[in-house]
Amino acid sequence: MSQEPLIVVEDLAKTFILHNADDASIPVFEGLRLEVGPGECVVLAGESGVGKSTLMRSIYGNYLPTQGSVRVRHDGAYVDITRALPHQVLDVRRRTLGYVSQFLRVIPRISTLHLVMEPLLENGVDPKEAQERAETLLSALRLPKAHWDLPPATFSGGEQQRVNIARSFIRNYPVLLLDEPTASLDAANRAIVVGLIQQALDAGAAMIGIFHDHDVRDAVATRLFTVSQFKMAA
Repeated sequence: MSQEPLIVVEDLAKTFILHNADDASIPVFEGLRLEVGPGECVVLAGESGVGKSTLMRSIYGNYLPTQGSVRVRHDGAYVDITRALPHQVLDVRRRTLGYVSQFLRVIPRISTLHLVMEPLLENGVDPKEAQERAETLLSALRLPKAHWDLPPATFSGGEQQRVNIARSFIRNYPVLLLDEPTASLDAANRAIVVGLIQQALDAGAAMIGIFHDHDVRDAVATRLFTVSQFKMAA
């Protein structure tokens, strides 16, 4: 397995400007550097408010950093998410960079099975194969079969989270960002998700995660990364 990093964060800084509060600035971090290679799960450490979620959203391209770069290995070359055109960012997200958040945002009337199949269909996978893989994953995550043809908008928080996890893990993304993926799950389902994470790592995925559950963190982390060491002075 090549040890070339799949994520390279260099000299990253982020300051929020509050335009509705006389352009007050809220500094978060500066000079942040991080590399993540195949088979690594780097868990972001530090107390609430140090910038863990800001870093994750900057890597995914939801936040534009104040300076620095976020390079993701995509199609054999690095794409700088901070400078890429919107269609390039969307292509990286579609095929290389997955994001598992605590919340499921979907069109209300689409069935659960179709939602889980969707990432495969978007990448040209045969519909029959996509359905088989989706059914296998939903079964592994213990989502009742009676739910598969229903839209997940009325599901419990834990059920929605399992749909969210299935959508993200069905694609076998080379790079995954995990923002509290087990927060709404019971112990049995947490163990199942830990297994999925470990399988993806064994296959060479690179991951960055936030886990407040220390047992889950200890089970998947290959190393910890303390964001507060790059805290910017106010």
